[in-house]
This record gives sequence, structure tokens and C-alpha cells, in this order.
Amino acid sequence: MNLKRFAAPAVIAMTAALALSSCAANEGGSGDSGSDSTLSGNLVGAGASSQDSAQQAWIAGFQTANPDVTIDYDPSGSGAGRDTFLSGASDYAGSDRAFNDEEIAEGGFAKCAPDTSVVELPLYISPIAVIFNLEGVDSLDLDPATIAGIFAGDITNWNDEAIAATNEGVELPDLAITPVHRSDDSGTTENFTDYLGAAAPDVWTYEADGVWPFEGGEGAQGTSGVVDAVTNGTGTIGYADASRAGDLGTVAVGVGGEFVEYSPEAAAAIVDASPFVEGRDEHDLAIELDRTSEEAGVYPIVLVSYLIACQEYAEPENVELVKAYLSYIASPEGQDVAAESAGSAPISDSLREKVTAAIDSIQ
Repeated sequence: MNLKRFAAPAVIAMTAALALSSCAANEGGSGDSGSDSTLSGNLVGAGASSQDSAQQAWIAGFQTANPDVTIDYDPSGSGAGRDTFLSGASDYAGSDRAFNDEEIAEGGFAKCAPDTSVVELPLYISPIAVIFNLEGVDSLDLDPATIAGIFAGDITNWNDEAIAATNEGVELPDLAITPVHRSDDSGTTENFTDYLGAAAPDVWTYEADGVWPFEGGEGAQGTSGVVDAVTNGTGTIGYADASRAGDLGTVAVGVGGEFVEYSPEAAAAIVDASPFVEGRDEHDLAIELDRTSEEAGVYPIVLVSYLIACQEYAEPENVELVKAYLSYIASPEGQDVAAESAGSAPISDSLREKVTAAIDSIQ
């Protein structure tokens, strides 16, 4: 799948979800068809808005296979979702980052049994594309220092020698660069600035943050705002979920000795090339993204969003339902539905093995 050309409408996602009859039911532990499902009840989730399109497709597929189940997901944002889960108001959370060490140590997860922690599953992987609008240019090769220099305001013209050096034969205009960033607090911004700081620390001297760290350039609200500002501008450049890149020019990012375009495979590869956070329970699959990896074919600018549940729930009411739903999300079918509806990158088979073991451990 080439994400640059992919823009599936919601109806396609819904059709794909509805087609997952026997397979989805099996993943949900519910027999050979939706009508044979023994699952029932209501599941409540809240959190990352980045997952919203995928969650709606997952919910449609799972409820079709399990008609006595209802699932509600509130895309209230990662921080709000973590708080909701901590307070016990939801059965699971979606978050664009895992709980940090201090939060894990503090505990206090209301739905979880005492002295137990959480299972964090990296089940939504989204490449972040560097998008630009430059007449006659569809793609550019840029190394990390040049990308950081552009967004830091140090490189201000498209014919700058730093850009020309990696784009031999491309006719670069004498035109001012207008960098566009998110004006709202955003997981996309936090991941993008994390990449800049890790891959080009001499150029990008700001801490990773969901809020753009300085005034300058052009701010735009949400992913749609950034895409619109880049599309309607001249000489503009920004960053957005790759599924929204459309016909805009995109950057192949310097990794080691090559330039890598975003793709589902390259986004999943950086996750597989990155270690898990040290000191966590074996079923807490929080990932320390290696933004400086030189592995062949990895795309380092990605957002990894987690599904978070209790290792052990204090009450047995929805344990079976939580496990069935997470199993469906992690399945090849569930990951493909998310890819079609949201442009996310399906997880690899090797990561799926670890995720499946973690889900099986939930009590």
C-alpha cells in the first residue's frame, strides 16, 4: 500500500469491517460467526484522538461479530484518557505515549487489582510525513540536520546549499521557506520534536514537547489545519499523519547512508528496531523509539499509540471482553482494518507474538 496515494473513505473501512465475520469472531473468542458469539456487555475506552478513526473501525468489526457487545470510545486526548483510566472510569485507555516510570511506580489504577500494574500494547503505528508545497517538486531527500534547520528557522530559502546538496538535479527556486507547525498541544508534535532532538541535537536544542517550543513560522490547528496551510501556501513545509499527505510533496528522510520514504513497512520496522523500556514487567511493551537507528529501511518519524489495560483487574466483570477486543485489534484483520480506515502501519508478526502473550496474561 502506498500511503501517498491512499485516502480510503469511511464507507470502505466500514465495508472491510463488516466483512470480518468468522475471522473476527474467532479472534474475539466467540465461535464461528457473529450470531454464535457468547460475549456480551459494555466496554468503555477513552484517550488518544489519533486512534479515533481506527477505534471506530475496530468497534464496527468487533460489534458485528459480537452483536451483544457495545463499545464506547471517547477520543478525549491521550492525557485525558490516561486520567480516565487511572480513575477507573474506563476499562482501557488509548495513549500516544506509555505511562512513564514515575507514573508506573505511583500506581493507583482504580480498575486494577492492588499491587499490579498495566499492560501497554503498541497497536497503532502512524508514520508522520514531512509535507511541502513546491511547484514542480514531488519529493526531496533531506538529512536530519537539514530538516531540523528548516523547522528551527536556520534554513530559510529553498535553494539553500544544504537542500541542494542532497537533491542533485532538482530545480530549487529562490523562494522563502514557510514552516508550518501545530498550534495545539499534539502527540504528533511531541513525536516530531522528539525525532528532531534525537537525530539532530546540535541543530534542534529544544526538549520534545506536544506544544511547539518557540514563536515563528506559521501555526495551524490540528492535522487538517496544517495540511490546509501547506496546501494553500507557497514554499510551505509542515508535518502531519502520513495518511493525510495526499498530493503534497513529501520528504525521504536520511537514515544511515540512504534516504527512506515513509511506508507502513518502514514505520513498523523502526518499532521492531527499537528496544522496550528497561525495568518494566515483561508484558508492559512500552517502546523506547530509536530515532537514530541506522538499520536499513526504517522510517524514524513515527507516532506509536498504545492500548492500555490492567495486568489484573480488581473485578472479573469485563476481563474476557477486554481480552477479546484487544485480541481482535492485534489480529492481522484488525490491523488491516485500521490501515484502511486510518492509514496506520500494521504491526509485524514478531511484535504480534509479544502482544498476544501480553493479552493472554491479563487476569
